[in-house]
Amino acid sequence: MKLQPEALKTMVTRLFAGVGCEDEEARVIADHLVEANLAGHPSHGVIRAPIYLQWLREEKVIAGQSLELVVDTGTLTVADAGLGFGQWTGKQSVEIGIRKCREQGISLVALRNSAHLGRIGTWAEMAAAAGLVSLHFVNTTGLGMFVVPVGGRDARLSINPVCMGIPIEDGPPIIFDIAAAATAEGKLKVARNKGVPVPDDTILDAEGQPTNDANDFYGPPGGRPVGSILPFGGHKGYGLGLIAEILAGALTGGGCSTPGKKQLEQGMLSIYIDPQQLGTPGPLFDEIRRYVDFVRSSRPLDANRPVMVPGEVEDQNRAAQRDGLDLDETSWAQVIDAAKSAGVPGELIDAVVVST
Repeated sequence: MKLQPEALKTMVTRLFAGVGCEDEEARVIADHLVEANLAGHPSHGVIRAPIYLQWLREEKVIAGQSLELVVDTGTLTVADAGLGFGQWTGKQSVEIGIRKCREQGISLVALRNSAHLGRIGTWAEMAAAAGLVSLHFVNTTGLGMFVVPVGGRDARLSINPVCMGIPIEDGPPIIFDIAAAATAEGKLKVARNKGVPVPDDTILDAEGQPTNDANDFYGPPGGRPVGSILPFGGHKGYGLGLIAEILAGALTGGGCSTPGKKQLEQGMLSIYIDPQQLGTPGPLFDEIRRYVDFVRSSRPLDANRPVMVPGEVEDQNRAAQRDGLDLDETSWAQVIDAAKSAGVPGELIDAVVVST
């Protein structure tokens, strides 16, 4: 089915405002979720709203949080999010990193104890829009510990996103946003809702056997997932995930993955670099564009699918959904239930659907 994006943002904003978020916080959360859908990442989109509401009611996430600055120097920040909504506290942390980087040429922000930070590519896009290069390493301190190490059967790592953004003068930025695992757990939620198989070499069931059925990962309804997720690319993804776990967990002070956690806490280590302060901004941007164009010039294996660089797929997804955001009926029904439980008026819900 197709949904009207701005009407959906209005509805989701009202949803979060109805459960205790201030108006601006609710709007930031809604914008982030809907924009994730438009970028082609429904796993980090409005499908998360019902989960966030459940966590809020269970006091696993707290509305209205501002960052507590534990360390605050010219270039360094350590910030505690106090289990605030990740879309809200993450935005605050990125704004600090951008401001300090513009002042000093480089900055580092270590964010800890945040609720789910959403699509990490959003933070790199913010930095790139400000003309900054950025690197982001993210972990989850236990509730999201789904990934097995190479050669292992028991999960020991989180999904651990790694994201990098590079601005291009007068053009869209390069945004490289991946999980160090074969898939993000949210993509398994989407596959389960759609009733479609998961690709090979992605997940294991409770017995450590490969499976293509997302239901084998989740097990009985209402319980904790019983399966696990493989790292991507064998030892390469495993190594990257291990490093991301340590940088985002140990270095921020939030902690690495620990069994027995009852709530999701994320850490994010972000580094920002101002290319304008490296002394050669003109030649630097010229060289970036030259090389990107050279990479794109590689003859495609499929004439209908030219070579792209990271970030272009998201731009194509946004263009393709300009007339309506695509969402499966099961996910939409879950969002409607969440909206109604938060007191969202029926007319705001009805205004969202373009076609079924």
